[in-house]
Amino acid sequence: MSSPTGPAGLPVRMPRPRQPGRHRRPEPLAAPEGAPALVLAVPGPPSAATRGLAEEVVSIARSELPGLDARIGYLDGDDTEYPTLQSVLVRAADERTARYEQARAAGLDVKQPDGPVAVVVPLLAGPDSALLRQVRQAVMESRVAADLTDVLGPHPLLAEALHVRLSEAGLARADRARLFTVATAADGIILASVGGDEAVQAAGITGMLLAARLAVPVMAAALDQEGSIASVADQLRSSGSQQLALAPYLIGPEIDATLIEEAAKEAGCAAADALGPYPAIGKLALAKYTTALGIAPPQPQGAPVR
Repeated sequence: MSSPTGPAGLPVRMPRPRQPGRHRRPEPLAAPEGAPALVLAVPGPPSAATRGLAEEVVSIARSELPGLDARIGYLDGDDTEYPTLQSVLVRAADERTARYEQARAAGLDVKQPDGPVAVVVPLLAGPDSALLRQVRQAVMESRVAADLTDVLGPHPLLAEALHVRLSEAGLARADRARLFTVATAADGIILASVGGDEAVQAAGITGMLLAARLAVPVMAAALDQEGSIASVADQLRSSGSQQLALAPYLIGPEIDATLIEEAAKEAGCAAADALGPYPAIGKLALAKYTTALGIAPPQPQGAPVR
């Protein structure tokens, strides 16, 4: 049986036939042409460290969805080194208009762009009414059509990220199925959030998932409510926990890092690092974006409880 040939009789590489059945590979998802930009709204005073974190998050999102137009806007930016969320949205709108006008000038029959220019994803693990108000205000002042998603949590992937950060700090076993011990492993976890009562309740949902992973009690507390951390530490100790650990239910930029240190001292325990650019953060940001556009791939799942 002959095979197709190209110039000079050389064989032509033919596309591999798609594997039939339910075990076939899914077609790779790519961003639709002309899709809105994903704009990551980064809270807190901008810095080189914050920018590095945000860039890593959007890099993860781009790797999951080829062709994604992902940008970073800072709530407290200066519009020079750190562009504000408002200016990023305006620029995205101007660029979309310019592309349309260039296409028309080239004689192309293109449809006038409509729908949202961007989907704004707050870089927040849990709800914080003050910061979300700031995001909404920036979107309104930009006068750009943009959709605003919910915060990233609660989600099993955030429980996984918390587990990893605790294990990195030597405060939890990396894997309960393995027969080794961690001398400093905590027998009670304080899940520290910001945003008041609403944030504590949302953190509590992820806390239940974390408790299932670690097989130790987990209670949420508010870093921004006086006495909340100490009160939860007392409750855990009164229920039998003797070696506590503080796990920040925070990505990082939204709060002064010294508050985590002060809270750990208040509770008399060690603390893990904030979630930072853990891969789950980028995946969850992308999931918020694709869901808003109705092009959602299968939702990212957390690792199984061991």
